[in-house]
Order: sequence, then C-alpha cells, then structure tokens
Amino acid sequence: MARIALVTGGTRGIGEAICTTLKEKGYTVIANYGGNDVKAAEFTQRTGIPAVKFDVSDFDAVSEAITKIEADYGPVDILVNNAGITRDGTMHRMSFEQWDAVIQTNLASCFNTCRAVIEGMRSREFGRIINVGSVNGQAGQYGQVNYAAAKSGIHGFTKALALEGAGKGITVNAIAPGYVDTDMVRAVPAEVLAKIIKTIPVGRLGKPEDIANSVAFLVGDEAGFITGSTLSINGGQHMY
Repeated sequence: MARIALVTGGTRGIGEAICTTLKEKGYTVIANYGGNDVKAAEFTQRTGIPAVKFDVSDFDAVSEAITKIEADYGPVDILVNNAGITRDGTMHRMSFEQWDAVIQTNLASCFNTCRAVIEGMRSREFGRIINVGSVNGQAGQYGQVNYAAAKSGIHGFTKALALEGAGKGITVNAIAPGYVDTDMVRAVPAEVLAKIIKTIPVGRLGKPEDIANSVAFLVGDEAGFITGSTLSINGGQHMY
C-alpha cells in the first residue's frame, strides 16, 4: 500500500510541484489549501490529487481535517508543512494583525499539523516530516520581521522535534528555499526582482521542481539517516 503524504499549501507554486513529484514517486498525496476553491478544483482536475480545505492556523480545524483524511485514505506517514503567507512591512509600520497572521500561518501551523500526526507516527514507528523554511529565515530580510521570525522558528522547531522522533523511526528535516519562480516572487516589481537575481550566484531564480525533488529525496527510505537537518536550496545566495 502506498504511503500517504499530506502537503499543506499544496495546490499552487512550490506546493503543487511537491504534490505532483511525490505522486510520480508512487505516494498517495493529499493537498491542503486554505482559500481559492476554483483554483483548488482546477488543481485536482489537472493532477488527480484530492484537495482538502482547512485553515492550518486553526488547531481544531487541523485536527478534525487530519482525522477525516486518515479515515478516508489511511494514516499520514509523510507530512510536508509548506503553507505560508507574507504580510510585509517594516517594524515601525507593521500592525499586530500583520505579525500575528504570518506567525500563525507559517509557524504555529507546524505545531498544529505535527501534533495531529505525531502520535500515529510514533505508534507505527515511521514518519517523515518536512518543514519549509526560507533563506530569509536564515539571513533575515528588510521588511520581513514577521516572516523571518516565523521561518527561523521553523528551523529550531525542526531540530527539537527531530530529537524527539529519532528513536521512533521519525525523521524531521527542513528545507530553506531561496527565491523561486512562483506567483509570489513574480509579484515583486521587475526592477527589484532583477536586483535579487544579481545576488544569486547561479544567475537565476529557482524552479519549483528544484524544491520538490529535494523533498522527494528526504521523505524516501534512502534518507532515513538524515534528521534535524536544514537543506538550503538557494543557488548559493546564502551559504549557511
């Protein structure tokens, strides 16, 4: 029986690439999404991957949704915490709402989802958890104290949970993408994006597939001795 993989924020951009890559590798994949029903339906029609709507920042909603997913498809053995948002602004202009939305969606969601699957993984003595951090959580970024704090928190969260899961066959790793060619990055003004690309030694934006292929490796059996690690995928922009 194929292992079940749940990918949050899985219907667009990097999340979509992760979902389709894992499906190609033979996993049964479920994509979470939080907002756009039309695009989620298009994703499912295009890929054949079911999309389940729930708010990753809501502990009770996550618990209820994962309970139903496991009842419908089977136990979640692979969890990819990819969901994330930006609400940029410098500290002297940032509202609490901007801060809180990013912390809850990007960081607290990792607790919510992991808490919902960790007991099952421990009882089965197998699990793969991948948390998506960011180069901006490693290096910081002007106007992103909320985003950088959340993504930096993910890296610490990953290490601590890896220690807890190691004796139970559960690996927990993070990936830290750099600037990847997605709708979110393409929304940056062209002149700013051109400056960003000049700071990337390989001379280009990343591709969603660059990230997805790394996730596919880390969730595989051959990566069972890798845990508590952060894999930086940023074209050399920040060597950490």
